[in-house]
Amino acid sequence: MHPLVERIKQKDVRALARAITIVENDEEDKLALMSEVFSIQKTALYVGLTGSPGAGKSSLVNRLIAEIRQEDKTVAVIAVDPTSPFSGGALLGDRVRMHDHFTDDGVFIRSMATRGSLGGLARATKDAIRICDAYGFDVVIVETVGVGQSELDIMKIVDTTAVVLTPNSGDVLQIFKAGIMEIADLFIINKADLHGVGKLRALLRELVMITKTDRRETPIVKTISTENKGIDKLWKEINKHHQYLYETMEGEKRRTNQLELEVYELIREEIWRDIQQFIMNDEHIPPITATDDPYQLAKLIFTKWKKEGAIKGD
Repeated sequence: MHPLVERIKQKDVRALARAITIVENDEEDKLALMSEVFSIQKTALYVGLTGSPGAGKSSLVNRLIAEIRQEDKTVAVIAVDPTSPFSGGALLGDRVRMHDHFTDDGVFIRSMATRGSLGGLARATKDAIRICDAYGFDVVIVETVGVGQSELDIMKIVDTTAVVLTPNSGDVLQIFKAGIMEIADLFIINKADLHGVGKLRALLRELVMITKTDRRETPIVKTISTENKGIDKLWKEINKHHQYLYETMEGEKRRTNQLELEVYELIREEIWRDIQQFIMNDEHIPPITATDDPYQLAKLIFTKWKKEGAIKGD
């Protein structure tokens, strides 16, 4: 057994943090660690919050933590931030907005850098969620870096996806174009004390009707995180969606699809790691120049790897 796994089972927070660092850095023992973690994961509720920068996601999460803790449930937060171009670390560090919970043993907050990943999610986010689940947290909240064309990755790792909007921001048109409507299980109109809430809510209702399928209708919740208003309603809707997932078996179907995508992603990572090593060790592969045809060069390297690298691997 991996030495960290037993410590995680014993709720050693340092082991928890160290395990997340291992998956973030893609260390050699990552797959062995995660295989054992997978075998002891429990039944935590995975909640994802996404929305444009400035929508108040971190303040909202801060209030939501407090609401969940009133029920004596433990919470882990994975805040996925943009990457610093200099250090490669998390740029915003959303933990500073959640200072109310720093001394609470029932709350764990970790900032992770996207490190260039598409979809606003760190590649290791799903592993970090699973580690927090194995540790025994009741709820794992993932706060993503922002909304965009590639933000759809959030739906691949959580049970409930909440999209945070603010009045007069123009976000609703962007999310409609980006396809976010289809992956949102819940809409949150934050900063609901601002002008334009009624117009935004009406537009959202119209868009929900346009994109409505045989599934449940997507609820819309108004919140004012700075005044702690609407947070109880938000938590209630999250729980209602969780209940819906497992009463209809939609939750099992969703996690099966997520697992299938994850298997393919892990295979792609291992293949790319193998190809990188092959390129570094093969002196006959020429260095890339500005005038190279990338398509032909990629084909050349891949064909050479399949022929020579695969044989060496055997």
